[in-house]
Amino acid sequence: MTAPRLDVVIVNWNSGDLLRACLASLDASRDAEALRVVVVDNASTDDSLADLPASRHDLVVLRNRDNLGFGRACNLGAATGRAPAILFLNPDTRVEPDSLWTALAALDGDMRVGVVGAQLRDADGSIQRSCAREPTAASLLWQALSLDRILPWVFPPHFMREWDHARSRSVDQVMGAFLMIERRLFDTLGGFDEDFFVYYEDVDLCTRVRTLGFRVRHVAEAPVWHRGQGTTEAVRERRLFYYLRGQIQYALKHHGLPAAAALAGAVLLGQIPLRLARAALRRNPEEARQVVGAARLLVRALPAILLPSRHTPRPIPPPT
Repeated sequence: MTAPRLDVVIVNWNSGDLLRACLASLDASRDAEALRVVVVDNASTDDSLADLPASRHDLVVLRNRDNLGFGRACNLGAATGRAPAILFLNPDTRVEPDSLWTALAALDGDMRVGVVGAQLRDADGSIQRSCAREPTAASLLWQALSLDRILPWVFPPHFMREWDHARSRSVDQVMGAFLMIERRLFDTLGGFDEDFFVYYEDVDLCTRVRTLGFRVRHVAEAPVWHRGQGTTEAVRERRLFYYLRGQIQYALKHHGLPAAAALAGAVLLGQIPLRLARAALRRNPEEARQVVGAARLLVRALPAILLPSRHTPRPIPPPT
C-alpha cells in the first residue's frame, strides 16, 4: 500500500451529521486515496459514529472511554500515523476538492514554514477573520476588560478583524479548526500541550512553532467551510469556563505567574461583571446563569492553575 501523503486527525465529540459531512468532503478531495483519516472520538453520547460514509481514503476510528480534551485526543490521533504532514481538522468543516493539496504545497514549498492554515468561510461564503495575534501579557489584560471592543484602534483584538484574509501571508496564529503541520516539527515540539483541555492549545502550539524560528502561514487559496462552535454550542457554560481557563494557562506558561494572576483578577472583577451586565441588558437570564456557572467553575479551578508547582514551563526541545 502506498504510504499516505497526509494524515488528517479529527477530534469528535457529539458532532452528529457534521462529522459525516466533513468525512464526505474529504472523500471528494482530489487524490483522496493519498489521505489517512483518523477520527478520535471523545466519549460521544450521540450517534456521531453511526453510518459513517464509505471512503476512498483509509479511515481509522479511535474511541476514548472518557472525554480527554482536544489536545490530548489530537496527540493520540497523530501518534497512529506516519505521513510527513498532519492536518488537525474540526468536524464542523468541509474542505474543497483542492484545498488540502494547496495547503500542503504551501507547507512543503518553504522550509521556513512550519504551520499553515486555510481560509475559513461561513455558510454564506463570507471569509472568517480566523488568524490571530500572539497574546502578550498586556493584550490578554485589555481583552479581558473589553478594551479591544471599545477602542480597537488603540487596543487591537486577538483576532485580526481589520484584515480581510483574502490573500496569503505569514501570521502569528491560525485557528485549530484547520491546522497543518510538518510531522517532524510536531514531534520535536512534543505535540499539543495537554494541560489545555480545549481552547488556546492552538495558540500555544503556534507560539512554540514561531519560537523555534518557523513561520505560521495563512493560505487564502485553500478555502474551507467552517460552521464554528459546532460541537460546543450546547454546553456554553463549560465552553466559557474552558476558554477563560485556557487564557490564564497561556498567560502562566508564556508570561509567568504575575501576569496569570493579574489576568485572573481582570476576568473575575472585570469580564464576568461585564458579561452579566450584557445579559441583563438583553434580558437573558439563561445567559446570566451560564456566566455565573462558568465563573464558579473558574474560581474552583484557579488554585490548581496557579499552584507554584505548576509554573515550571515545559522545556522546548531543540530541533532534530
